[in-house]
Amino acid sequence: MVVNLKTKRQLVSRILGVGMDRIKFDPTYLDDVTDAITRQNIRSLITANVIEVKPIKGTSKGRAHFKKAQHKKRSRKQGSKKGRKGARIGKKEVYVKRIRAMRHQLKVSKSRKEITNESYWKLYKQTSGNQVRNLAHLRSLIEEVRSKK
Repeated sequence: MVVNLKTKRQLVSRILGVGMDRIKFDPTYLDDVTDAITRQNIRSLITANVIEVKPIKGTSKGRAHFKKAQHKKRSRKQGSKKGRKGARIGKKEVYVKRIRAMRHQLKVSKSRKEITNESYWKLYKQTSGNQVRNLAHLRSLIEEVRSKK
């Protein structure tokens, strides 16, 4: 005999706060489920594991990740680049990246006591004023300051 448990399913979903599709009744105890009328009866069946909640399925992102990796591989080589270097990566972005790297280097050198506070600020202002070309140039300037000590 097939029992319609739609109302029980609705009641359980309201009690637990989950969707109706996630609720599973134990087929051996269907008589107990049909007899359960009150919320208290339903709660006791939940604690007795007669009524269970299925885990959330979710969507697998495996294929999407693979597709993204494939797409990244393509259109990176020289022949498929369109526009000059400044069009692909802006001047400001390059500048900000370079300045942040140099300021980090200065901070590390200062924390290691390789340079004094005065020389730190002198070099900091030089990097801000665009007198230092790149990290290698900054490192050579730090070496000069260290050798003068």
